[in-house]
Amino acid sequence: MHNSPLPPAIFLMGPTAAGKTALAMALYEHLPVEIISVDAAQVYRGLNIGTAKPSLGERARVPHRLIDIRDPSEVYSAADFCIDALRAMQDITAAGRIPLLVGGTMFYFRALERGLPQLPGANPALRVQLQHEMEQQGQAALHAKLAALDPVRAERIHPNDPQRIVRALEIILLTGRAASSYGKQGESPLPYRIVKLALYPENRLWLQQRIAERFHTMLAQGFLDEAKTLFARSDLAPTLPSLRTVGYRQAGLYLSGKVNYNKMIEMGITATRQLAKRQLTWLRADTDCPRLECSQGGDVARAALAQLFARLSI
Repeated sequence: MHNSPLPPAIFLMGPTAAGKTALAMALYEHLPVEIISVDAAQVYRGLNIGTAKPSLGERARVPHRLIDIRDPSEVYSAADFCIDALRAMQDITAAGRIPLLVGGTMFYFRALERGLPQLPGANPALRVQLQHEMEQQGQAALHAKLAALDPVRAERIHPNDPQRIVRALEIILLTGRAASSYGKQGESPLPYRIVKLALYPENRLWLQQRIAERFHTMLAQGFLDEAKTLFARSDLAPTLPSLRTVGYRQAGLYLSGKVNYNKMIEMGITATRQLAKRQLTWLRADTDCPRLECSQGGDVARAALAQLFARLSI
């Protein structure tokens, strides 16, 4: 039982390829929930196969919010997500149902739960200038520039993370203050009672095999044709977050002749496994998030429902 007067919201988290979408759709059949996607890539139209986006048929049966809400030419931030997600949550709660937030973009979950630093808004002209500078000089040069201006922030940003490098430089150039000086989070907690659940495969070989199988399935479904259409657009720079998404980045290298087909597959699977490893690291750090074993062949949906029924008191 619980004593909180706040309405409930479910966070269903987990690494890529662990089965989050299938579980969410099963929960939809048994609980009064509406699904909100928590995925930094599925917000983009046209990134379908490579993001394992629920099909149009699946979404017709089980609606998913915050999918296909941006063009790939746009930059979608954690702040944008928090605004959109909270609005969707309020609509769902007002209809007497429970928001079920599902995905693997762990930073979005944390930003929504804890808030974000009160940072300045984006400056489109400056961002275009920095992205152009990155295209001309390379990511390493801009990371070095950030290290000179904000060594604390640069230490926390990987040199191969162009979106965060550009954003950190943007903050400095706009305000004269380093991003690291703004603190860690905002002041307003999420006005919901959060019920967390994470798919957590203890058998890592199982997850690695699932990732490899899914990548090959995506290729069979026409992933490269999808990527070719995106990279052919003159308004989409390779440094945009949409085209830096795992899988699309490696497809772009193949389509531009920089790597061969087999190397692209190897790189794509490796990058996806590295993403899953980072996601699992986030989940291990979230000590108040119950884990649900999903790699042993049990009835995951039944186990999830048992937990949620008990914790939601419904």
